[in-house]
Amino acid sequence: MGRLRGGPEAALIADYLGRIDKTGRPLALGPARVIEVEDKRGRGADAEAALLLGALPDGAALVVMDERGATLSSPALAARIAHWRDDGRRACCFAIGGADGHGAALRARADLTLSFGPMVWPHMLARAMLAEQLFRATSILGGAPYHRA
Repeated sequence: MGRLRGGPEAALIADYLGRIDKTGRPLALGPARVIEVEDKRGRGADAEAALLLGALPDGAALVVMDERGATLSSPALAARIAHWRDDGRRACCFAIGGADGHGAALRARADLTLSFGPMVWPHMLARAMLAEQLFRATSILGGAPYHRA
């Protein structure tokens, strides 16, 4: 939800998305892109959920980012993404909600509810952290030394 204007966070996200495209291509992952939707009338989480659901590609795996979700290790997230890919899912979408969280319809549709921990993160940092973790997942799946856990 929302728009990310220019600045250091946007540059960081763009850098990680470019890295994902390079490392993910040989693994049948990517391209990675950001799809932004915005509820300009401020109608709340349920209206935002409808906008996000409308932006989902058919058959996409949906990961809802929520502080009450599961916390996964980076290798576990990589394994989930590989599973969806191997299961024939053509896309994997990660939804970052607005200030009021996610609406019930989006949470009900989710294949996974994922958390970066119990803290609430600013939207721009959540995007940057997600982009980094997606790059880390492609690196793990490609056997690159980026991830050393």
